[in-house]
Amino acid sequence: MFKVLVVAYYFPPMGLSGVQRTLKFVKYMKQFGWEPTVITTDKTAYFAHDGSMAKEVEANDIRVIRTGSSDPYSLMAKKGTIKMPAEWVRSALSKLSKTFFIPDNKISWANKAVKVAKELLENEDFDAIYVTIPPFSAFEKIAELKEKYDVPLFVDYRDLWYGNHFAFYPTPYHKVKHKKLEYKSLKNADRVIVVNRKIKESLLQKYPFLSFDDVTIIPHGYDPADFEGKSSTLPANNKLKIVYSGIFYDSITPEYMFRAFKELLVERPDIASNIQIHIAGMLRKENANMVNKLGLSEYVFNHGYMDHSEVAGKLLGADILWVMLGRNKNIDTVTPGKLLEYFGTKKPVLATVPKGISEIVCKEYKASFICEPDDIDAIKSKLIEIYTLFQKNELPIPDEEFVDGYNRVILTEQLTKQFQFFLKD
Repeated sequence: MFKVLVVAYYFPPMGLSGVQRTLKFVKYMKQFGWEPTVITTDKTAYFAHDGSMAKEVEANDIRVIRTGSSDPYSLMAKKGTIKMPAEWVRSALSKLSKTFFIPDNKISWANKAVKVAKELLENEDFDAIYVTIPPFSAFEKIAELKEKYDVPLFVDYRDLWYGNHFAFYPTPYHKVKHKKLEYKSLKNADRVIVVNRKIKESLLQKYPFLSFDDVTIIPHGYDPADFEGKSSTLPANNKLKIVYSGIFYDSITPEYMFRAFKELLVERPDIASNIQIHIAGMLRKENANMVNKLGLSEYVFNHGYMDHSEVAGKLLGADILWVMLGRNKNIDTVTPGKLLEYFGTKKPVLATVPKGISEIVCKEYKASFICEPDDIDAIKSKLIEIYTLFQKNELPIPDEEFVDGYNRVILTEQLTKQFQFFLKD
């Protein structure tokens, strides 16, 4: 076995989509001759904790080293799972944090993770270091180890760093500082892994010292094991069931879907009365109030956050899976992890997304209904189109060969081949 040191703040028992990519990679690395050691955070408060993903770590005998921190989540660790605040509060706190912490408020954890990494590198032989971002502070600090230890360094961009879709730069200094930190960190990386070609294009344009071959695309994906032996956990009826998994925050909002459905209910009650919308995730108070205000309680079902293993039953019971992205700057570089997991079910997808990589991928899937995220009339029309096809049993089926390319096992093999390329004689 070769050995890889994995640095990941977001890791089970934390939940939500930011955790899954790293978990699935380390789960399958041993199949391809690589033994991972994961440095991650100790107990933290967080919006979701996932027991099923924590069990996956244990079941696959993954070595995990946890270190504490003084970041906000760690300081509230005793609170365990916390409620996501109202959007205006979350947004204000996020901007406040980004004003005072560069590159992010996880820098105290990154400093401690580096200390652990140093100890491991001095006492054991590792063949690669893999750091996943965000948080960007992890990359900044781990990159500093490159010169001393001369171990190949791989950075995994789940999202852009400089200029990402949630970036906030209150002063010119913030913009310059972020870009300088990213530049310096990338200079020490042997290979950059990105989740889509839009991020690759962005990095190559910003940092000309990177060559085309320096940046490798390994997309998000789905784990076939998540669906094995699972069946629908939604009510058995003749209604069209639309399922959304995950959370709503920032410009990712259910508002336009709910308003479109309300118009459909008024104009075509014969159709709307035969549609159900199921939320397998977090529907915050302001969104739940919207459901009540629009009179949609009979049609919108909020299942709350559930373990990833439970979500599979909801996805498999769906007739349509819904993904939504808002209009943030650089949102065209984003492919939500949930979207590629949807593909693993081979169910049709309703994508209310702007122009960008998510729209392109949905078109390649061949079983998608796509419209702009805030076009209420277009969403309403798509709902009518979908229901008409559903009634005729003519909903589209995806390109299976395309779907197979997003299998997490195959993607992990691609990653380990990148590691293999830098092995020393």
